[in-house]
Order: sequence, then C-alpha cells, then structure tokens
Amino acid sequence: MLYLEHARELPSNSEGAMPAILFVCTANRIRSPLAEHLLRRRLAADPLTATWRIESAGAWAVADLPALPAACAAGAELGVDLSDHRARRTEDLNLQNYDLILTMERGQRNALRVENPAIAERIVTMSEATTGYDYDIADPPGHTPTAIRNTALDLNDLLTRGTLRLVRAISSGLGGRLE
Repeated sequence: MLYLEHARELPSNSEGAMPAILFVCTANRIRSPLAEHLLRRRLAADPLTATWRIESAGAWAVADLPALPAACAAGAELGVDLSDHRARRTEDLNLQNYDLILTMERGQRNALRVENPAIAERIVTMSEATTGYDYDIADPPGHTPTAIRNTALDLNDLLTRGTLRLVRAISSGLGGRLE
C-alpha cells in the first residue's frame, strides 16, 4: 500500500531526519520488537515511508538480551525476523529524536511522560494511536509460546487497522495528537 498518497508533506523530527517511531514495552524482548518489525515491514512497501526509522526499547529492560525464542517464532509466522534483535533501554536513548513514541501500557506512557515533559504529547499508547481507544496491550501471560503468538497476532491486527492512521498523524505534524 502506498501510505503517503493519503497524507500530506512530511515534517521532520528535531534532528531534521526522516520520521522516527519508537515502540516501548517492558523488557524489549516480545511486544515492542514484534511491533517494530511488523510496522517496518508494512512501511517498506512504500518508497516514501521505507526510509522511516522504526525502533523499539524497553522501559525497564536489560540491554543486549535477545528477543525471546517464542517471540522469534511468532514473528517468523508473521513474516518478520527477530533473530538479530537486542534489547535496548529507553534511558539510553534521546527520546526527543522520535516523532512518536508508542507504549504498550498506560503505565509506561505515564512514566515516560513524567520523565520527558517536553515531549509528553508525542508519547501515547499503541492502542490509542492505532484505534483511538486507550487500553493496555498486556505482557503475554507466562510468556508461553501460545500467549506470545496471540500477542503477536493482536499487534499485527492493530497495525493492519492502524498503520494509515499513524502515517497520517506523522505526515500532518500531529505527533501525539492523533485523529
């Protein structure tokens, strides 16, 4: 899909680079890397969004741990490869360099907003950004393969329904103010 045929001129983030989206979960080993790779795959089909920077990090992560094997398997079922993923911590990043920061949970959003008041409006939950409804995308119960697969399917569904909404928001300069 050519997403930007439905959007206006692209703004740039504070560094003047192409738009950047950061997905945030707790440990950066299941939800946020899945969302990162799923969105990156969707945007790669459009030459105007293929260069967007899509990344992920954990609000309470241990750096450099790989994605969980069950997350890699769930990603593979959906056509994305998480084998090279290594966890990153939000505190190691300059969050001002992101146009939109999408958290999996409201608690993560609230904590990041307190820690980063200058960009609070750019920090929203993934559910609100993709659907307009603000709810938590919970950590898969027990981290079982079935629970992780179900979470991956939920993330894929949210991005199927909400990618155009994300592109429109960023391309019109709305950042965290999603329609």
